[in-house]
Amino acid sequence: MKLIIQIPCLNEAESLPRTLAALPKRIEGIDKIETLVIDDGSTDATAEIAKKNGVNHVVRLTKRKGLARAFAIGLDASLKRGAEIIVNTDADGQYKGEDIPRLVKPILEGRADIVIGNRDIEGVKQFSPLKKRLQRLGSWVVRSLAGSTIADATSGFRAYNKEAALRLNIISDYTYTLESIIQAENKGLAIENITISTNPVDRPSRLFKSIPEYIKRSVLTIVRVYAMFNPFSLFAKIGTVFIFVAVLIGARFIYYFILTGGIVGKTQSLILAAILSIIGFQLIIISIIADLIAANRKLLEDTLLRTKKIEIKLSQHKDQAGE
Repeated sequence: MKLIIQIPCLNEAESLPRTLAALPKRIEGIDKIETLVIDDGSTDATAEIAKKNGVNHVVRLTKRKGLARAFAIGLDASLKRGAEIIVNTDADGQYKGEDIPRLVKPILEGRADIVIGNRDIEGVKQFSPLKKRLQRLGSWVVRSLAGSTIADATSGFRAYNKEAALRLNIISDYTYTLESIIQAENKGLAIENITISTNPVDRPSRLFKSIPEYIKRSVLTIVRVYAMFNPFSLFAKIGTVFIFVAVLIGARFIYYFILTGGIVGKTQSLILAAILSIIGFQLIIISIIADLIAANRKLLEDTLLRTKKIEIKLSQHKDQAGE
C-alpha cells in the first residue's frame, strides 16, 4: 500500500521544511510513504527547498494556477506515481503530521473513500470572529445541499483512496474544498470525519484578499457545482416559485375583477402575472434540458474515468521500463 502526501505550495520556502519534518515516516498498514510538492508558480525557492528536504516528487508550475488547479494536478501526479492513498495537507504547517495515521485509518479499514479532518473552528486563534461565523455558515450550506455530515467543509486536511481521487473532477479555479464534497456525495463516495487540532499560523491567508471576495467566490462555487449535479431540482424549484407567485397575483386580479363587476383595473397585476408565468415555465424547460445535459456529463465522466485508468497504467509501465 503506497501513500503519497501532496502539498500545494505558493511561496512556502520558509515554512515548508517544518511541515515536511513533521510528516510521519511510518504508518501501520502503509508499505511506502512518499511526498509530492506542487509548486504553484512560486517566486521564491520553494521547489529547491522541497528537493533539499527530501521531497520525492516536485511538480513545478511556471504560472500560478490557483489552489484548486494545483490540488487537481497533485491528484493526477500522485495517481500516476502509483499512489493508492493520497493525503492533502497545507504547507504552512496548520495541520499536524501526527494526525495523518488517524486520517488514513478509515480508508485502510475499508470504511471510507474520503476522510476529512475537522478543525475546532472556535479554537483556531488566527480566525477572526467573522471568519469563524462564515466557516460555520459555509459548512452548514454544504451539508444542506450535499446531504453530508461534514462539520468543517473548508478543511484542506484530507485523505483520498485511489477510487475517490480518480472520480473527482475539479472544475473550480478557486478552491476544491467545497466542490469536492458536493461531488463526492453526488457520486456516492463514502466520507468520514476525524477531529483534529491545529498549529497556529501567523501569516494571512493567500487564498483570498478580503472577506467579501471569499464570500463571493465561495457562493459562486457552491451554486455552480450544485447546479451541475442537481440541475433539474435547482431550476424546477426556482421556476415553481415564479409560477406560484404568478398564480397569487393572478388570483388577486380575478378577485378585484369580480369585486368591481368587470370594471377594468389592476391591469399591472395581470401583466406581472403573465411575465412571471413565462419566466417560470422557461425555467422548468431549462431544468429539463439541463437534466439531459447532466445525464450526458455522467457518460462523459465514465469515459474520462476509463481514460484516467489507462493513462495511469501506461505511466506506471513507462516508469518500470525506465528502471
